Amino acid sequence: MGRRALWRRVGMGKRVSRFRALLLVVFFAAPAWGSGTEQRVPILLYHRFGLVARNAMTVRTAVFAEQLGYLKSHGYRVIPLRELVAYIRGVGPPTPPHAVVITADDGHQSVYTDLFPLIRQYHVPVTLFIYPSAISRASYALTWNELRTMHGSGLVDIQSHTYWHPNFRTEKKRLLPQAYAKFVAMQLEKSKAMLDKKLGTPVNMLAWPYGIYDDDLIKEAVAAGYVAAFTMVSAPAGPANNAMALPRCLITDQDTGGTFGRLLKRNSR
Repeated sequence: MGRRALWRRVGMGKRVSRFRALLLVVFFAAPAWGSGTEQRVPILLYHRFGLVARNAMTVRTAVFAEQLGYLKSHGYRVIPLRELVAYIRGVGPPTPPHAVVITADDGHQSVYTDLFPLIRQYHVPVTLFIYPSAISRASYALTWNELRTMHGSGLVDIQSHTYWHPNFRTEKKRLLPQAYAKFVAMQLEKSKAMLDKKLGTPVNMLAWPYGIYDDDLIKEAVAAGYVAAFTMVSAPAGPANNAMALPRCLITDQDTGGTFGRLLKRNSR
């Protein structure tokens, strides 16, 4: 072999070695989803809004605006619920530092008149859990057009709260086993089908009515195509939780100022 060919081979060998070394650095330096300390994120749960707090489920609109301002001024980042669920299920990256999620259940008219303008102002995402039987029918409820408007904003994801918000514990006592099984399947499947038909949105998350669930209900929800479901247990949500029974922090009108801050700190780990 000539001297020039020998140097070319040596040079190529060095380049290959450097390339292999670079691949090893990239491989071992790349973050692995699920490695390191597990992140825990507070999922805030709202129901209704108004000028006055007429009941325990109503948060004054001014208080909600104050809470959004607190999140912004204290460095919290409101992320879509889907991002947190993907991380919890091990199919998405970790959430950013100081992440928080906002949800609202039931589909009360004040979600459109009070919540929606504020989330547009602050440009934060929200997930609504809706029971479709009331939409455009009950006087207190949202209309399908209002849901379409919110969904079209890109800030609002719409998911299932069953078809008419039953108390599964009561229905299980009232119905024979076969009838109860059909009832559960209807509540889980009809809600998904109607929301998809009316809004064209993929529905695969569920808020348990009254926070009631058990192993059989979870099994039925998974069979119906749900990948995550949510309770009313006040705790942060993370990979250590069962994805079909994720906790949420119920927010009340009393959660203002320092009280709201302490709630966030307790549920952010």
